[in-house]
Amino acid sequence: MQEQVDERGHELDRERRGLLRIGMAEVYNPSMVPTLTPGDQLVVRYGAVVRPGDVVVMRHPFRQDLLIVKRAVERRAGGWWVTGDNPLVENDSREFGPVPDEFVVARAWVRLRRPPERGQRSAAALLSWAASAVRPVRSSSARSSERPFPRRLRAR
Repeated sequence: MQEQVDERGHELDRERRGLLRIGMAEVYNPSMVPTLTPGDQLVVRYGAVVRPGDVVVMRHPFRQDLLIVKRAVERRAGGWWVTGDNPLVENDSREFGPVPDEFVVARAWVRLRRPPERGQRSAAALLSWAASAVRPVRSSSARSSERPFPRRLRAR
């Protein structure tokens, strides 16, 4: 059986045949707020086809031993243009340019929110948490590609 490939030569049938591996990743910084918050767990699919709007786990271009979570905005020469959903954090392609395909490790599939702290475990807090604890991580290509970056001053 011949594999279908995209313009980069990657197999497209992998996802349909179920040959993708599933794993977990934890969010540590606020670059994806409000979509993801520090402490959220992600169920990820290794080797999944990435499309604009997908949330991806990738190797940082300047520190390949560091994994980061960003939104794939669009394909450009040299790889994926990625941004965080938090406009106040610029640790993304605005800082390091397009990310090569081989640095994209996985695509986020489901977000698992951690339970409230012990002191905040009222019935209302637990119900609120239960209603939002498990959510699919949806592509939002329109939101991420059309969102203007805010203009702000930098103080030295």
